[in-house]
Amino acid sequence: MSYDETLAAKVRQALTATTEFEERKMFGGLCFMVDGAMCCGVIGDELIVRVGPERHDAALEQPHTRTFDFSGRPSRGMIYVGPEATRTAAALDPWLAQGLAYAAIAARAKAAKAATTAKVPKAKRP
Repeated sequence: MSYDETLAAKVRQALTATTEFEERKMFGGLCFMVDGAMCCGVIGDELIVRVGPERHDAALEQPHTRTFDFSGRPSRGMIYVGPEATRTAAALDPWLAQGLAYAAIAARAKAAKAATTAKVPKAKRP
């Protein structure tokens, strides 16, 4: 599956203005990672946004959205946003803000987990 280059360019431009990110090809599309956590992506002509489990139901109340189910299994916390809801910067930006907000939460949680599971070096024997 490919992705809409025009939508990817809009996402890239908007993210460049706000944060550092990296792009990875995933799910047959393109994902945008912030601090090692997925923020959003593009598959076909749809935007994927990682809103988090807490915001999932509220996000689905918005027009032109549905649960992300790439592999046939619904992924709570991730949604597809149809092209009708991403045509303009004014429409796209709130979705990107939600993805950025959740990416920040996920990155902090990942860092905290890494800090608590860091291996303590063994004491040297004489």
